[in-house]
Amino acid sequence: MSDVAPNEEELAAAGGPDSFAVQIADQVESFMVAVTEVAKGDDPDSAVPYLLLQISQLLLAGGRLGAHEDIVPEERYEPDTGPDPDMDELRERLAGLLAPVDVYSEVFDPYVPRSTPVPSRISDDLADIISNLRHGMAHYRAGRISEALWWWQFSYLSNWGPTASAALRALQSLVAHVRLDTPLAELDGLDTDSGAEDGDLERQAGRVMEAEIATPLGLRSGQS
Repeated sequence: MSDVAPNEEELAAAGGPDSFAVQIADQVESFMVAVTEVAKGDDPDSAVPYLLLQISQLLLAGGRLGAHEDIVPEERYEPDTGPDPDMDELRERLAGLLAPVDVYSEVFDPYVPRSTPVPSRISDDLADIISNLRHGMAHYRAGRISEALWWWQFSYLSNWGPTASAALRALQSLVAHVRLDTPLAELDGLDTDSGAEDGDLERQAGRVMEAEIATPLGLRSGQS
């Protein structure tokens, strides 16, 4: 495997930059549709495993964007895509669906020494990711392909990539805790609007979250 990011000649040999753009756009569109469907709450029993799968697949697209050389848009200034979509309804639906496990703790930057974990919400993460993706999709649908790829690449590195990675770790940890019958730390007391006091996470990690989260979120422990 080459350590060098693919250039335009390599992309052309593999089907051209348009092919690359179509593949990224398809993965972005698939993720947005899937999360929107999950948020409807029609199948809550599969919510967590399905979100785990969808974020994993989206991060594959992000990895391809991150490994690619810097994409330069054709225009010097970004064209206006119109008002940003209102994500409040999606955010609230996901928060209600994931209420028992929506809040989790996250280290913002693993390369900052002695980073203090901060509280986050999976529902906020998913809404923010889709907001970023929709912005790029507006360029793509308007035929501004290089602008769309530039935006998806830039926002992957600066925003939705770290956010999706954090949400993926939270969901994977949740599935692992339940499947392996390991007690979950109770984090629903954390305030996501303000920083936690030093030691709060450690003290709360000693308390066990009630096992009632497993069945309504589509998870099954090893116990019968």
